[in-house]
Amino acid sequence: MPLDRAHLWKRRLSLFYAVVAWNAFGGVCYMIYTGRNDWAKFYGYKSDEEAQLPQAIRFAKQLNLPNAKVVKLTGLTKTDEYELKDLQVLREAVDGGSSVEK
Repeated sequence: MPLDRAHLWKRRLSLFYAVVAWNAFGGVCYMIYTGRNDWAKFYGYKSDEEAQLPQAIRFAKQLNLPNAKVVKLTGLTKTDEYELKDLQVLREAVDGGSSVEK
């Protein structure tokens, strides 16, 4: 392919990709504005019970990991740490015991 023709097609494809990306961005903004940012819940793919679960438990279910250690980070700072046992949250108590949350 001649160089000038390749350059022409590169410009055309770049313009096409820019238009598609701009429209996709507009679609996402519209969905957020209309309250449909959780599209799975809006269209019925996710139940209300599942939407209430913490994200760590949802990922553990999806990955089939009933026992896992969860570490929450904010930036580069660790904000929380707990374990999942059979998809139940276990937190270490101050006295060395453990407590179970739902």
